[in-house]
Amino acid sequence: MEFSHLSVMLPEVIAALEPERGGVYVDCTAGGGGHSLEIAKRLPEGSRLICLDQDDDALDACRVRLAGFMDRVTLVKSNFRDLDAALDLCGAEKLDGALWDLGVSSHQLDDGDRGFSYSKDAPLDMRMDRSASLTARNVVNTYSEAELARILRDWGEERFASRIARKICEIRENAPIETTTELAAAVSEAIPAGARQREAQNPARRTFQAVRIEVNGELSAIEPSLRAAAERMNPGGRLAVITFHSLEDRIVKDVFRSLSTGCTCPPEFPVCVCGKKPVLKLLSKKPETPGEEELKINPRSRSAKLRTAEKTED
Repeated sequence: MEFSHLSVMLPEVIAALEPERGGVYVDCTAGGGGHSLEIAKRLPEGSRLICLDQDDDALDACRVRLAGFMDRVTLVKSNFRDLDAALDLCGAEKLDGALWDLGVSSHQLDDGDRGFSYSKDAPLDMRMDRSASLTARNVVNTYSEAELARILRDWGEERFASRIARKICEIRENAPIETTTELAAAVSEAIPAGARQREAQNPARRTFQAVRIEVNGELSAIEPSLRAAAERMNPGGRLAVITFHSLEDRIVKDVFRSLSTGCTCPPEFPVCVCGKKPVLKLLSKKPETPGEEELKINPRSRSAKLRTAEKTED
């Protein structure tokens, strides 16, 4: 299947990162290479772009899309949680810009074999890195009722988490739940009819989000990656993060707030004794969101938020 992915908030990302300044940039979630291509086009001679992704399909697509810029591009198969190790492998000590486009890609949703979508019948998989051992089938069929309820509540913000977990366990007593269609049907059975009718979107979307996050460990990767990039960033370097749901955005917001906060001494102290200085400066207090034109072209961008920050002077 051809790797297709519309790059969300592309003009805003390029404006924030300013790759024309040159240096070393990293796209922590290269995907199909859309953002990477526009960064690479603008990098001056002698600059470098490192593209990370854990999905082999994404890296293959990047090789094709970025073929004309491989003199300045390095592709690395890596989860962005391992940013430090990936940069060490590439010999990149310092950074001048970093981008994260979090969540699942359009290609992963649209490829019926991957099992990410509740609207396509496929084996329960949901692995972004298909060499990983944990699959959605493992989660759905081996986690206890309590564990399922926890991830549905915590990762999916699902108010019917306990009912859905109970229904899943009832069904799998007779036979394992093998496909996306079977899981979506279990969710539909568990949610009261009135609540289903009031849903503007498929009620299974929160369950699929929760299972996907569990399979890929998505949320636990965000903070260490952001902190690693901030530590390596040259003064004036930029960080840009696109999130698609409140769980991701909350983590990014909290990390940025922590790194942009200076002295934490009690206000009654006459002088600072903690010595803490801000590492980042927020480029805007509120996140940017897609404009009306982008929403018309790419409805999947409707929940996107872009947060940006700049490394302070040492």
